[in-house]
Amino acid sequence: MTTTLVLAELREEIAAKSKQLFEIFQEAGPDRDFRKITSLEGDTASKVDKVRQMNAALSDLNKKVKEREEIEGIAAQVEAQYKADHEPVSPLIHPQTGLAVPGRDFKSMGRLFVESSQFKDYSGQRNWPMPAELPNYDIRAAVFRTGAGWDSQDIRISRVELTPQRPIAVIDHVPMLPTSEAAILYMEETTYTDNAAETAESTATTNSDLIGEQTLVLSERSKTVEWLPVFIPVTMQQMEDVEGIGPYVDSRLIYALRARLDLQMLAGDGNTPNLEGTENVTGIQAQALGVDSIPDAIYKLFTSIRDNGFAEPSVCFIRAAKFQTVRLQKTADGIYIWGHPSEPGPFQMWGVPLVQTNAVASTKLIAGDYVNFSALYTKRGITLAVSDSHQSYFTRGMLAIRADMRIAMVHYRPKAFGEVTGL
Repeated sequence: MTTTLVLAELREEIAAKSKQLFEIFQEAGPDRDFRKITSLEGDTASKVDKVRQMNAALSDLNKKVKEREEIEGIAAQVEAQYKADHEPVSPLIHPQTGLAVPGRDFKSMGRLFVESSQFKDYSGQRNWPMPAELPNYDIRAAVFRTGAGWDSQDIRISRVELTPQRPIAVIDHVPMLPTSEAAILYMEETTYTDNAAETAESTATTNSDLIGEQTLVLSERSKTVEWLPVFIPVTMQQMEDVEGIGPYVDSRLIYALRARLDLQMLAGDGNTPNLEGTENVTGIQAQALGVDSIPDAIYKLFTSIRDNGFAEPSVCFIRAAKFQTVRLQKTADGIYIWGHPSEPGPFQMWGVPLVQTNAVASTKLIAGDYVNFSALYTKRGITLAVSDSHQSYFTRGMLAIRADMRIAMVHYRPKAFGEVTGL
């Protein structure tokens, strides 16, 4: 059986199980009174346990789908990790040949002393058997202490505690593809009139048409490959005198680019040079929260994506503060619906992976089939450049370090995406 057929069957099973779980919550009502549920047998505790089992089954199905879609990526990550674990970063160099010496373990003087037979013979004794003699030393000399002697020589450790920044969460859920073009052009079917119909045998003597005419219209769509840059000024003395400043600056510039890209993929307004984020794509599904609970509104959004976009949501994004109300939901008699506080809790909603991130607006949840109907095109990945030609940097001994990339975000089928508003 092909991967396509397996995925189609899995998604049908996901949709059926999600619908069953949704109907159970509808029976419980907005007060989550599990005593009202008639489709499940047993007391409240057993019903809650059954709901958890059903949600876990949905999670397993989604994991199977994701495993099939990401197997190549997993293989690449494993290979890279294996190399990182087994290849030395800085091998020892032989002083005469200049070649790397594999597998050698150089011992410090302190380690050699501790391993010596003399130290082992006297290890554990309070006094060394051969006292040191200091001839002509005046024991009446002033006692050395911090005020009268030297201050201790303190060396700063290498750790740099960074300011708290939002973790990158969106990029990992969108396929990345290369491009050599300045814009992504593709065709979208904007008209599809289905006039297929059963027709009786013709009895007319004229040339009049009896069967329906199919109407198809295609329109060209274009997404510009945008430029995303950032730079930082650094003095030449800092670059030359401070060990480790290069990697630090590089890593922070790269994070700045990825964090901005992560945000734009959901919230970009689409006006050049901004990317077009999901919430600003024309034609996406919309579901107002209204009087519904957040889980109910999410399920209704998923239903719209399935019924109108003929797609299966692959991920949904929500702020942690909003998901908190879901995680803390209880039944009428005080049982946590989404798991006991001692448990990690669900990272899925109706079987769809749920990602908590501040990249999404505080009043919205965004979801969609990002795996099949979106792509992040990269004309040029992140590159670093250094120059002293900015303004008067040359005469001031300064450098401008720039990081940039060129990318485009495409949502091929708007109806495969949607948002819950009014959170």
